[in-house]
Amino acid sequence: MFKLVLVLASLIALGFCAPANPADETAETLKYVNVVNPDGSYNFEYESSNGINFAENGVGGESATGSYSYTAPEGEAIQLTYTADQNGYQPQGEHLPTPPPIPDYIIRSLEYIESHPFPKIALSTK
Repeated sequence: MFKLVLVLASLIALGFCAPANPADETAETLKYVNVVNPDGSYNFEYESSNGINFAENGVGGESATGSYSYTAPEGEAIQLTYTADQNGYQPQGEHLPTPPPIPDYIIRSLEYIESHPFPKIALSTK
């Protein structure tokens, strides 16, 4: 009985390991560029037969800009562009979630607070 459970569990695990898209299993690299210059700047590009595209250029350790695109398992075309620099990683894409707008009463209260600063009180060091 234990052997049957072990074989059955192995088959189920194997099923979960199968690629979601059969084209991913046979994907081939169509384009590959990797250039690193003596000044630390670089250019990297990658394209595969299953529709994955990636490109990035920048200066190592300082900044990078790039983009990638692919088809999600649900069939949605995903396209993302980004910048990474002293201000952090800044992605942009239609598929990314966006925060809801700030309610008017919050905006008004912040404007009120800004126009009525709290008085500073000098602390005594006695």
